[in-house]
Amino acid sequence: MKWTTGLVAVAVLGISALTGCSAGQAGGQPSGETSGAASGPAPAAGGGTFAVVTHASAGDAFWDVVKNGAEAAGKRYGVTVTYQGDGDPARQSQLIDQAVSQKVDGLVVSMANPDALKESVGKAVTAGIPVVTINSGGDVSREFGAITHVGQSEDVAGRGAGEKLKAEGVTKLLCVIHEAGNVGLDQRCNGATQGLGGTVERLQVDVGNLADATSKIKARLQSDTSLNGVLTLNPAVAVAARDAIADGGSKAKLGTFDLSADVVAAIEDGEILFAVDQQQYLQGWLPITFLTLHKENLNTVGGGLPVNTGPGFVTRDNAAKVAELAESGTR
Repeated sequence: MKWTTGLVAVAVLGISALTGCSAGQAGGQPSGETSGAASGPAPAAGGGTFAVVTHASAGDAFWDVVKNGAEAAGKRYGVTVTYQGDGDPARQSQLIDQAVSQKVDGLVVSMANPDALKESVGKAVTAGIPVVTINSGGDVSREFGAITHVGQSEDVAGRGAGEKLKAEGVTKLLCVIHEAGNVGLDQRCNGATQGLGGTVERLQVDVGNLADATSKIKARLQSDTSLNGVLTLNPAVAVAARDAIADGGSKAKLGTFDLSADVVAAIEDGEILFAVDQQQYLQGWLPITFLTLHKENLNTVGGGLPVNTGPGFVTRDNAAKVAELAESGTR
């Protein structure tokens, strides 16, 4: 198999940068804050400014790791990276518009609600700003004019989760959705339905009110004891589900999407079967890498197809190793 010049460059840059990461790059600021990365070795093209605008809610540990990846890449390539997040699509659109008005050199956007962001992303493309989409909205990324999408196939990941739960004897599953209108979460539940081949019910909770989420999951499991599996789509909600299962005396088996230190510890303790790992650090790191290559050398990566960062699976077999990496803010 032959490697293209662009992909070789990405691989070399990625390897050299990852070997330079340290614990000092961990510990992102709360979502919604803006930060500039410190300058590292200056690239040949003389730096640049890249804006990352996600649908992150405040305090979401998943997005802190994405932010860490973007800022670490900014330091490595000597470019300025700003990060902002807002779970409200209208406010996220405003943040995109602000970045366009500031004439940034590149834009990274997560599209949990693509229709709400289409106009703002279109303004960036019309202004000649290269856009890389991440995490969600991959099915319309190219249509919206983005040069690359970085993330995982939610359908494929959902099927994998459903298959794992089926192998553990789950026949009736509760799929817990924590963000209304997030198309990626619906795709995960759809995939889990295919992989399980059994009954899948959906339960809507609010990621911003985890105590209420615990109560709702507990009540649903107690009202229908035939539910013998739970799949959460967020690490904080996974912990809430773990508590709900324990408090309610349920025998339901639990799997989740995405990692946190608490989730990894729960996997080690046998409280959670697995976590679907989309390696979100790469969803911060790779877009800045790709935009830097585009600015310096007009490279595009992916050939119009998404660049997949997952799915992988963290289980009891590899949780201890992942826990060590999570402490540095890269997993």
